[in-house]
Amino acid sequence: MIDGEAGSGRLGEGFSGAAGSRFELDHSPSTELHEDRSVRPTGRVQAIDRRTMTAQTDRASKRVTAADVARSLGLSRATVGFVLNNTPGQSISEATKRRVLDEAQRLGYRPHTAARALASGRSRIVLLVLPDWPLDHSMRANIDEASLTLDRVGYSLVTMTPHPDGQAVPLWQSLSPDVVLSLTPLSDERYAAVASSGAIPLVPGRGSLELELDLRFADGPRVQVEHLLAQGRRTIAFAAPDDLRLADLAAQRQHLTAATLGAAGLELAAVAAFNADNAGDVIARWVADGVDAVVAYNDDVAARLLAAALRQGVDVPGRLAIVGHDDTPLAGLLVPALSSVRVDAAGLGRYLALVAVAAVEGGERPSAGPSADVQLVRRETT
Repeated sequence: MIDGEAGSGRLGEGFSGAAGSRFELDHSPSTELHEDRSVRPTGRVQAIDRRTMTAQTDRASKRVTAADVARSLGLSRATVGFVLNNTPGQSISEATKRRVLDEAQRLGYRPHTAARALASGRSRIVLLVLPDWPLDHSMRANIDEASLTLDRVGYSLVTMTPHPDGQAVPLWQSLSPDVVLSLTPLSDERYAAVASSGAIPLVPGRGSLELELDLRFADGPRVQVEHLLAQGRRTIAFAAPDDLRLADLAAQRQHLTAATLGAAGLELAAVAAFNADNAGDVIARWVADGVDAVVAYNDDVAARLLAAALRQGVDVPGRLAIVGHDDTPLAGLLVPALSSVRVDAAGLGRYLALVAVAAVEGGERPSAGPSADVQLVRRETT
């Protein structure tokens, strides 16, 4: 038997009950001497007082409150509350504030989020409703920057993606966010559900706080085409993704590609959705038909296109020029390096976060949005 420190809770050590009684857990092999003089294990384990264990568990799980901090320091609960809530306009010395914060940390105090939300009427949560798209480089940059910006002013960003056959309770109901942001228009039914939840909806084309997204963020295909035309290319195709979730967005970029070519008196030569199985055949057909340049939906599609062209010995950019979209880290790693267009997706995320905070707190919207200029990054494929 090993005697340990009372109340430690470790195997083989002692436990002290509330009345000072002591109970031991013997986890060493117990033995008995039998008639044949052999020694055999008995497998016996001494019992632990369950009341003692319950008391210890209760103490460990009890949430430390502001009242506990006040009691420990001998201060009024109001004073401690003012410090912990960082209440403005209070004449509390820095030394007292430091004592309160240090004691709160020592005791393991954590603010009760639900109680604060009930008292203030705010959850300090911004819900971003994402379209059912793959999370590509631009979308991740947008979300990361929005999350960081909100965190710096005391808000949390939560994202959700509604699915056509989804059965989960919408987060605008279960989380009670202050704001629901959407990057794409919502249906009448979904918008009404958001508005009735008590959250402030910020949605393109809707409501008194309509979210205004600068259409120049969709200008990438125009910049792609103009760059290829400046290189003397005249037979230009559009390479689309094969993910059906992106069909609408791909159609928009294809339309702008065709419109830009039309303004120059040209037609879009060909369109195809690329995947691993058809890339080689499509490239062979396009080269045979005289296509000399390709506008790719994004850098991922452009990379697949480039790989297929190189495997077939097509000279890039001599015979076929390729320009991607989003300027992902992948673009600069490819050989030859991929020309692409860069959009300030991170700036858009930062701007949307500040718009959401202004809507909650009644402040003015940010006076300047992100840079909406789409920039061409020329590399080896053009």
